[in-house]
Amino acid sequence: MTQAPTPTVDTVRRLVRTLLEESPDGTGGPEVRPVREGHAHTWWVGARHVLRLAPDREASTARRRELRLRDLVRPHVPVAVPTSVAHGDWAPGLAYTLDTKVPGGTADEHDVSAVGEADLAGLLTGLRAVPVRQVETLGAPRAAPRSLEALRRMAVHAAERLASADEFDAARLHQLTPPGAAQLAAQTATAVLTHHGLTGEHVVVSADGRVRGILDWTAAALGDPAEDIAGLAVAVGSPAAVRAATLAGYGARPCLRGLWLARCDTVIRLTDHLDGRAPGDLLLLRTQLRRAWEPILLERLTDFEEDESES
Repeated sequence: MTQAPTPTVDTVRRLVRTLLEESPDGTGGPEVRPVREGHAHTWWVGARHVLRLAPDREASTARRRELRLRDLVRPHVPVAVPTSVAHGDWAPGLAYTLDTKVPGGTADEHDVSAVGEADLAGLLTGLRAVPVRQVETLGAPRAAPRSLEALRRMAVHAAERLASADEFDAARLHQLTPPGAAQLAAQTATAVLTHHGLTGEHVVVSADGRVRGILDWTAAALGDPAEDIAGLAVAVGSPAAVRAATLAGYGARPCLRGLWLARCDTVIRLTDHLDGRAPGDLLLLRTQLRRAWEPILLERLTDFEEDESES
């Protein structure tokens, strides 16, 4: 298999010159710079655009699907979804999109206010309202619900490793028992459109705590809505995530399922990083662990209404 080229500053500059008008002083267009050091496939273009280059053919398929999916989602949600001003191939078979920048910082930089939680509730409500048939027509995949019990077992072992490194109290995972994990299994016939990647860097938050936009829809899938609740728990903290999900009409079961997916995930991810099995920013992984394990009143509940249609 032919190795995909690595984009360089010159690669990006040449592409940008073909997409945007050159500056009046003849300098050849706006400044380009990587969004993050060491990441060669996402670039700021001036102050108003971001260029995303697919690294392989699988990512290219997801980028092309994302263009149509964003147009489908946009009317249903109260927050901004990036708009593409140009798209095509930056190398043979490798897609790019040049998107408008959504103004604001990230959820890793700004706390979400009460009004911002209402914005997130509108996001979850809107995603549930997107017609499943139209999503399927666009070719979005279906993501099978994860086994919370299998995840719990992995997290128990990971927590012991964190405890030995004085990073975490492993006894906290005892709150999730095998019967509890079984009780929080995903319910049938609950598949909705999920963003499936609600990390802090994908949630755009303004300085006043409003949620202004949601970035990167390439992982969107039809699946378990608890996955997006889990993503928000990691991005903005468990109390804010659960309040937003409750405002969106989700009951105790999907909220608690999302909470425990997030808690198990963060324990496992930090352990994998400490053991050298996964890259990442240690400070951010610790922050995500703290957010996911913030206490909420709801987790004290042990019984659920069996007729909860939203769960």
